[in-house]
Amino acid sequence: MKKLLIVIIAAALLSACNSNQNQLQKRAEELCKYIPDHELLEQSKDYMTDDFYAVLDTMFNHLPEFEAMDHEWLYYFVTGNGGTIADCTVTWAEQIDDSHAIATVSVRQKWEDGSFDEASDIEEHKLYMEKVNGQWLMSDFDKHKQDCIRHIAISRREQAMRDAISNYLVNENGKDYLKGELCIPTLMIVAEEDQDAEKTLVWGDFWVFWYNIVGDTLKTVSGGNHSGCMTLCQKSGVVKVTAFMQTVDGAGNEASARRIFGNHFEMFQSMHSNDNVREAVRKEQLQAYIKRNGLNVSYYQDYGWPVVKF
Repeated sequence: MKKLLIVIIAAALLSACNSNQNQLQKRAEELCKYIPDHELLEQSKDYMTDDFYAVLDTMFNHLPEFEAMDHEWLYYFVTGNGGTIADCTVTWAEQIDDSHAIATVSVRQKWEDGSFDEASDIEEHKLYMEKVNGQWLMSDFDKHKQDCIRHIAISRREQAMRDAISNYLVNENGKDYLKGELCIPTLMIVAEEDQDAEKTLVWGDFWVFWYNIVGDTLKTVSGGNHSGCMTLCQKSGVVKVTAFMQTVDGAGNEASARRIFGNHFEMFQSMHSNDNVREAVRKEQLQAYIKRNGLNVSYYQDYGWPVVKF
């Protein structure tokens, strides 16, 4: 009788365990619908822990747009960048402790018509879950959260440096030009080199432009080039330009550029000599400025040249 009771209890425990695993696996399948992939669904907030959603929301929605293509791999978690759709299947789910669990997700790529991409292998991913107020939520995916946190920190540091460079160009170089309503520099970063924890050298092809707003158009008032190497120092979280070694105008321009840019000269020269690249960067950075400052502007125009639409 005692042995029979033990068998019954063991069977009941096994059944409960299997039932719990099935529920966990089913929940993981629900969460798979909200794995970020090229976009972060707004409703994902209800299926993620607050900290994981906050990190992803910052990455997808609150970083400068110029970062997107430079770090595009961060924006697709499961499909890659080949135009396919991820077909996710949870093959296993395991509870680690009272509030943490891991699910194994098998992913196969398929085309928009529903057929599978035969050239793509089946991949395995790890979906991490945390129990919050009795509900299992997604807390990480392939431990990608730390990648995103590092990327955000780098992006914010980069933005702080760009802001410091822009402020310097406006206040120091911009004061020598015929002024308009707005001074908006164009930054073409050639290279960066950390000297220590607080000091960074930034080589760049920098341009200063003053504009007036006429209707829906930024009309160029004045502008010019200031290429060279800036020294940026960070203290107490504040980044400032402390020195700027510039190329000289006229006959000594190339010699000074070679001296200042050193091993980065060829990269600088390829940027500086390409008007199409410069205008593309200028347009992109003007768009970002207009969006950030809520300006009702759709075009910009240099004197004697056709208007350019954003």
